[in-house]
Amino acid sequence: MATTTPTAARGARTSLSGSTAGNPRRRGRRVDPVFYVFLVPTLVLFSLAITLPAVMGVFYSFTNSIGFGEFDMVGVTNYLAMATDPAILGSYGFTMGFALVTVIAVNVIALLLAIGLTSQIKAKTALRAVFVIPMVISGIIIAFVFQFLFSNSLPALGASLGIPGLQDSILANADTAWIGIVVVTAWQAIPSTLLIYIAGLLAIPGEVYEASSLDGASGWKQLRSITLPLVAGYVLINTIIGFKNFLNSYDIIVGLTNGGPGTSTRSIAMTIFTGFTGGDYAYQMANATIFFVIAVAIALVQLRITRGKAAV
Repeated sequence: MATTTPTAARGARTSLSGSTAGNPRRRGRRVDPVFYVFLVPTLVLFSLAITLPAVMGVFYSFTNSIGFGEFDMVGVTNYLAMATDPAILGSYGFTMGFALVTVIAVNVIALLLAIGLTSQIKAKTALRAVFVIPMVISGIIIAFVFQFLFSNSLPALGASLGIPGLQDSILANADTAWIGIVVVTAWQAIPSTLLIYIAGLLAIPGEVYEASSLDGASGWKQLRSITLPLVAGYVLINTIIGFKNFLNSYDIIVGLTNGGPGTSTRSIAMTIFTGFTGGDYAYQMANATIFFVIAVAIALVQLRITRGKAAV
């Protein structure tokens, strides 16, 4: 029968305690002070530039402030007034409809382009570079260029060709101005969506297509049964990201129509910014608070979905 001497037992305890002391998980990690050098200034700037103004904005939404001077607390009066304000409801209706139409158009066109640019075509690398150019151009510059095209070039072309539908600017008609905004916004947004789809398509193993070809699958069947199901996650992510971004549209709308004709193309962001300088400071702060809650809800959905896709 084996026995353990006191000396051996003390040696074992010493060895065990030594290994524990040398294990950083056991004794806890010491944070390098240099991390705080980068973290603290960032937190301070973020708090002063983002958090504090946001909290103050929520506070002012319960007042009748015009942006300066004295004010009184009015409770939820501003929020209740928004529910029956045609201008507010109209801006939400236009923004939601515009974002929905644009996100569908952007994803359909970007996915088709991505499929074409990942197929066996000549100069596909050069074409990819060409298609991402709109992404690096300022939105307001793009808007002014297209505003000239819609208001001058296309009507002149329509007059020379005798096409009545092109002789008038679509931006001057309240029923068609939104089409121009969708076209320009999609033109700028397609490149970033295209890059995500290209990455998703290139991640599909080529052996999958080779095996389906040996089984006699046509190109259409490969697209329907292989490509689309495997990029469904990318479609979902692009849809949520795009919809959230389009809700914040401002510069392109300002450059094209400035919210007109009338207020037919005034987005939520335009309504908020216009109210800040028009004496509706507290009222538009309430509008901004509601809009912030909507944006946060969409961001949380996006985070949950993208985290789930990353886990897969």
